[in-house]
Amino acid sequence: MANLIDNVSRTFGEYLLIPGLTTKLCVPANISLRTPLIKYGKGKIADIRLNIPFVSAIMQSVSGPELAIELARNGGLSFIYASQPVESQAEMVRKVKKFKAGFVVSDSNLTPEHRLADVLSLIARTGHSTIGVTDDGSPNGRLLGIVTSRDFRSDKDDRYTKVKDFMTPFDKLIYGKAGISLTEANQMIWKHKLNTLPIVDDEQRLLYFVFRKDYDSHRENPYELSGNDKTLLVGAGINTRDYEERVPALVDAGADVLCIDSSDGYSEWQRDAIRWIRNRYGADVKVGAGNVVDSEGFRYLVNAGADFVKVGIGGGSICITREQKGIGRGQATALMDVNEARNLHFEETGVYVPICSDGGLVHDYHMVLALAMGADFLMMGRYFARFDESPTKKLRIGNSYVKEYWGEGSNRAQNWERYDTGDSEGLKFEEGVDSYVPYAGKMKDNLGITLGKIKATMCSCGAITIEELQKFSKITLVSSTSIVEGGAHDVILKEQT
Repeated sequence: MANLIDNVSRTFGEYLLIPGLTTKLCVPANISLRTPLIKYGKGKIADIRLNIPFVSAIMQSVSGPELAIELARNGGLSFIYASQPVESQAEMVRKVKKFKAGFVVSDSNLTPEHRLADVLSLIARTGHSTIGVTDDGSPNGRLLGIVTSRDFRSDKDDRYTKVKDFMTPFDKLIYGKAGISLTEANQMIWKHKLNTLPIVDDEQRLLYFVFRKDYDSHRENPYELSGNDKTLLVGAGINTRDYEERVPALVDAGADVLCIDSSDGYSEWQRDAIRWIRNRYGADVKVGAGNVVDSEGFRYLVNAGADFVKVGIGGGSICITREQKGIGRGQATALMDVNEARNLHFEETGVYVPICSDGGLVHDYHMVLALAMGADFLMMGRYFARFDESPTKKLRIGNSYVKEYWGEGSNRAQNWERYDTGDSEGLKFEEGVDSYVPYAGKMKDNLGITLGKIKATMCSCGAITIEELQKFSKITLVSSTSIVEGGAHDVILKEQT
């Protein structure tokens, strides 16, 4: 008969954290949620670290460019979904990389001979309110002026008016010279009360724009996740079918990290995809793999060259893999098993491979449990699908607002590429459902509450870092009656007005 794993498959809901000593240092302001995203050697620091331990799921209903931008501005990272044509996914990555400020290459440009109608068309197409006017209409042509919304009245001015007749000409512009630092540029913006500062070279060619709004944005988002080039970090999903085409396009678009999106990561197809990436790019392209639920799957993907490993099969709120195939494992048990294997691998090799807990989170405190059980960061779909920034529709059903949320294994997603079975195109049966989640508003407001709860719980555990939480926290199993005891009971709750 089959090998029997003689321990119960458990979920986060079956555990609680036991308080540790809360020292005077254990206050929310001192809590650091920084965590590694990719593997690194002993005594070193990972090349990519998250400022909060959250990444968004590789799903059509979750990770579009708008959510990727907002999550990166708040310290996390999104993986743009792979179940779309290669070029459209690459364009989403480019949109995220272009958003971040600092020195921004202008991609909205016209010549002086263009007309107001061209300006309005360009604004409608790009959403950009500042247009560089160059001699040849290119991003790096000789700067002759700029056009902003203050230079024309769209409802009254003649749409055939040439740009040269209403633009702000170069001789009236305040500008910076090539070599100026970002700090110096921002000082000029504040000194002259500007919204935009063009940067030009000695031949008056346009190099960049620096925007006041980006300085304000950075002040409002101190945990913003950006690289040395000041662009936001963004990930992208790939599959084991068309990676030879998809990976180069995503790398060219600027994706900072890739992740294989698969129903079951313990497969030779994932190994082959990782090896192809390593043979072509070496260690320069970072790629995570998964999902797995035990130590064998973890070791297999690490030996193949994965930079991080995702843990979890069947625990997502829209996933029905366990119901359909009888495959999976309780998320808490899976995570603790993989964590043990990861720690052993670190002892043996001196290489720390981060693990990502994917699925099984019902309450915010489950996030802390997952981190305490060894997860370096958490991948979430339902949590992010509720927000304004997710790509789905907001609908009203009865007296409540909801957002659409569907699994990548559903017929709606048609993401057959994530199933490593070697079959031809087509879903034989669904492993995900099409559903709704309660609408929750803006991400930033909700994220602040969640992170506040996590920090408060860590304080109660006597930990100010995720590493300390994993090292010193205590976890206990709970009975079904103690779960009831933990909520409101034996009272008559007042109706909410």
